[in-house]
Amino acid sequence: MAAYWISTYVEVTDTDKLAAYAALAGPALEAGGGRFLARGLPEQVYEAGQRTRTVLIEFASVEAAVAAHDSPAYQEALAALGGGAVRDLRIVPGA
Repeated sequence: MAAYWISTYVEVTDTDKLAAYAALAGPALEAGGGRFLARGLPEQVYEAGQRTRTVLIEFASVEAAVAAHDSPAYQEALAALGGGAVRDLRIVPGA
């Protein structure tokens, strides 16, 4: 069953660190089987929605998403981010 990695950026504190993270994270997550479906700022928000950067990545399974997160390549990306953003990350199974 597919799974979805949903990441929202509550606050970006260092754009240089975020850029360094992005350069490493994209290839690492794609190598782990991830397929980027959406990323960027919302065009429209409703209810308690906030205009925060959001990333949506599809994986073949929850296990594949967790393995991509825990991979050495993605851990290197997280080290490059090094506090450059406050994020909320969730891995959700598909319906």
